[in-house]
Parts: sequence; C-alpha cells; structure tokens
Amino acid sequence: MDLKHILSATVACLLLLLDFTNGAGISNSHVPKSTRHLASDAIGYSYKESSGRYSKGSNAIENCSVLINEDLVREIASYQPIADQIIEAVMNGNWKGKAYEALHDLVDKYPIRLSGFQNLEDSIDYMMEKMRAYGYENVRGEEVPVPHWVRGEESADMLEPHQKKLRLLGLGSTVGTPEEGITGDVLVVKSFADLDAKRDQAQGKIVVYNQGWLGSYPATNIYRTNGASHASQYGAVATLIQSVAPFSLDTPHTGAQVYWANVTKIPTACITMEDADFMYRLQEKGEQLRVHVKLLDYNLPVTTSRNVIGEIVGSTIQTEYVGVSGHIDSWDVGQGAMDDGGGVMVSVIALAVLKDLGLRSKRTLQTILWTSEEPGLVGVEGFAAQHLDILANYSVIFESDEGTFKPNGLDFAGSEAAGCIVNEVLKLTASINTTIYTMYPEVSSDITKLQALGVPGLQNNNDDDLYFWYHHTEADTITMMDSEELDLNTALFAVSSFVLADISAKLPRDPPSVARTVVETGC
Repeated sequence: MDLKHILSATVACLLLLLDFTNGAGISNSHVPKSTRHLASDAIGYSYKESSGRYSKGSNAIENCSVLINEDLVREIASYQPIADQIIEAVMNGNWKGKAYEALHDLVDKYPIRLSGFQNLEDSIDYMMEKMRAYGYENVRGEEVPVPHWVRGEESADMLEPHQKKLRLLGLGSTVGTPEEGITGDVLVVKSFADLDAKRDQAQGKIVVYNQGWLGSYPATNIYRTNGASHASQYGAVATLIQSVAPFSLDTPHTGAQVYWANVTKIPTACITMEDADFMYRLQEKGEQLRVHVKLLDYNLPVTTSRNVIGEIVGSTIQTEYVGVSGHIDSWDVGQGAMDDGGGVMVSVIALAVLKDLGLRSKRTLQTILWTSEEPGLVGVEGFAAQHLDILANYSVIFESDEGTFKPNGLDFAGSEAAGCIVNEVLKLTASINTTIYTMYPEVSSDITKLQALGVPGLQNNNDDDLYFWYHHTEADTITMMDSEELDLNTALFAVSSFVLADISAKLPRDPPSVARTVVETGC
C-alpha cells in the first residue's frame, strides 16, 4: 500500500475539515491545538522515518548501579517537590502558555532572521530586552563574524518537452546565474553513483538530483550540501536538487550548501519532490528535457552578528555552568517558528520560570541563543573559539533544534556515568511522561563542536514526525505550533537544567584519551 498516496488524500480531506476550525488564541482557560496538531491527530499515522536526523538510542545504561553511588541517586530524588513545583507553574500556573505567547510575538515581529541581515540583529536586541525583563543577569551579545548571502529573483521553467513553471528555492551561499539566466539540457540522476556513471553526459548540462528521501535527514542532506560541487567537477552548469523531505505538497525547501575548494561554483537550488519525479519520469521515457533557470542570488562580505547569553548566577559554584540553547537565526522563508523559534523560547522561558519561582542553583545557569546556525553552525563555532579556556567548566549544554513537539525525553552525549545521572534526573519529570534516550558517545546536533571538545550535550527528543514536512519552507509558521507542547518542553528543560546545575556532582566526562566521533550534519 502506498503511504504517500494515503497521506496526500488524507491531508486534502483535512484541508476541507480545517476550514471549519477557529483561529488560535490563548488563555489559561483554553489552549487550542494548532492546525498542525489537529492534522497529525486525524492522520493517526506516525511518519517516524522523518525524525532520522537524530538516531534514537537505548532507554537505559545497564551498569548505572556501579557508575553512580546511591547517595547521589537519593540526592537527585529529593528534588521531586521542586520539580513538581516547576511543572505545575508551567503547565497550570502563571507560566501556562507563556512560551507560545512569547514565540508568536517574536516571529510575527521578526519573521525573517537571516544571517547578515539587520532583521536578525533587531530580533537579537528584542530577545535581550525580553531576557532582562524576565530578570536575567549579565545579558550580553558576543560578536561573531557571519556570512551574508542574499536571495534575489529566482525562477525556473521547463521549456521542453512541456512548458511548466518549476517551484524552487536557491540554496544558501549559492552563486547566481547571469542576469538573463541559464538555459540548458537536463540530466536527471538518482544518486552520486548514478552521476559518476554518467559523468560524460554532464558537461554543459543542468543536473537534476532525484534522490528521494533516503530514510533520514543526514543520509538525504548530503545531496543538498554537496550536490552542486559533485556535478560541477563533471562540467555541469547548474544543479536542481529534490528538496530534503519525506513528504511534499509541491513545496520547495531551502538550506545550506557547500562549494568544494577545487571546483567551479555553479548556481544551485532545491525543487519540489513532484517536479524532480516528473523530470525523471520524462527522461526514462526518452524525452529530451530543457530548462531555463534564473537565480539572481549573491554573497556579500562577512559581517558581524552576536550570540546572546543571559544568566542566573550560581549561588556557590558561580564559575561552573549549565547552558540551555537554541538558534535565533532562520531562513528567509516562513517564520522560522519551528526552526528554531520554539527552541529559543523554550530555552528563554525555562530560566525565566526558575527566576520567577526564586530558584537559584549552585552553578550558574545560562541561556545561549546561537546566531548564524543555518549557514553552518557559525555561532557555535564562534562561541567555542571564544570560550575555549572555560569549556571544561560546563557541566552540560542543552540544545533544542528539531521542533518542540510532545517531548519523549532527552538524547545525551557524554560519558556513561553522566548518562546515568541524567537518567535519574529525568525520573523527576515522569508526570509529563519523559524518559532518556541515551546516545553514547555522540548526539548529532547544533552543538557537535562543543561535544567534540568534551562538553556533555543534551538534545530534546520529541514526537517530531512532521518536522521535515515544514523544515526550511514557507510553511514553518506559528500556525503549526502547539502551546501545550511548548509548555511540556519548557517544563522539561527547566526541571532538568535546574537539578543538573544544583546537585553536588558536576557531570563526569570521559578521560581525554578516549576517542570521540562527532558527526557533523550541517543545518
């Protein structure tokens, strides 16, 4: 049975059904579900492979009883009343719905927060003001050099064997075409191996990748990241790449790409799953394809942005840190609400709740809002370089950047002993049904650079079945978000970060001699 066809038909029916729903409002008495959540409930089908950016690990470490002592287990368990207080405040008290309110204020005011643009800097100033209003201490922006790519006029048209407008989005850092565009014959390939085999046919062609969804984000994303360079080495003049997504409603997705040092830079864009499939079918039937592409995109010199840091200074161990983080920049389509406005608000509101409740941990708590993540984790790289001398002082850094849907728990990167401690901490959030998904020794996320330097990492693990349907598209808006799910993620981050910052033990790290493998996945 073809699940794609079932899903397409179901979504079409849902669009008719959703015409009868009311717009979302928010109050403590009524927190409506988003249209995205209603659609997910009605479909009743878990598209689990779309969550493949992060492989799920084991729910338990077998030898925890020998890795951490009973005194520490009892100490962590003693935080249950505080955990319950935090959860109650977020789920039913004064902070209910506040993350959603703050999120729609941010994304409605600054829907496009692209690296290098003033709108991003204005949104950074806005969030710094909000953090000060919430009572944060030492709120500051730390300057980072960032890329500045500009999307210009973009279009693509099939000329032969049919006339058809192609939907596309240029990829970050792509060079542009000449003002008049490029017209060329098309070579459609299914994989890099397919292109390698047909290298003699690629000269002077517009290469179209019809790779499909390969079961996970990293497996598929390599075509978006490296597609232009791979084709350029064989003389291609441009590339059009099937969008990195498991499902499509004729929606193109943007994202970052990288030019190899030894190839000619050629224009590159993503097209829809439907158009890539269409061109492949035509080629298989022996048709000659010809396409006109116009991308007036260009790159400006490196400019300056800022990572944002705000703190609740520790009561006794002030030079040790626990951080919670998300990235404030976005692409220039949609509102960047899922990617990563939700992660920003969960990280900001989590500490605001602690401040409001008068909870001050022994270690210093930080909220970190990374800048320029989308072009290639630039903000995190800058932070690592600037704070290399104190990275050993970080007990752990949390990160949220794969949606803020209903949380299952946390993915962890670090030592087994530290994973056992996190397991015990997550028992405190059992009332919101969270468990740890242990990822030892690595988690693939925005903070891989910090993990490579030894900092333990935590990534929210949530029901992100639909995340890559909307990822990097015009559809990434607040309409797809759910207030209660944001609250659940906020409660999870608030409880876990506070307890890890307050317990007697800093999370233990593997000895420096232990080799680490960190997988970089881009954006």
